[in-house]
Amino acid sequence: MKREHHRPQTFTKKDIVRKVAAGCNDNVHTAAKWVDQVFTSIREIMMSADPELRIEVRDFGVFEVKPTKSKPKARNPKSGEIIFVPSRRKTHFKPSKLLKKFLSQPLEQAD
Repeated sequence: MKREHHRPQTFTKKDIVRKVAAGCNDNVHTAAKWVDQVFTSIREIMMSADPELRIEVRDFGVFEVKPTKSKPKARNPKSGEIIFVPSRRKTHFKPSKLLKKFLSQPLEQAD
């Protein structure tokens, strides 16, 4: 039996702007400036990581920039060639206890 691929609902920055504007009883144009500045600030802080960084947002979660180890004997899966992969930085998100508790609730299964 073939499983159908379900595509999750996608929210964009525009959706967040509308939600912020509604929550603050403000217009969308003003909310867009605030939301854009928040995301720009988070991005700039994360890009300043040298090499590690942690941004903690209470009741939401923690964004981290962590270094990876270099891999001197990695293998190219296409050619099988052994290559060197240098160390780099990666991002990681850990949800808050509040968010984790909500996300750990069982889904209602449709039969």
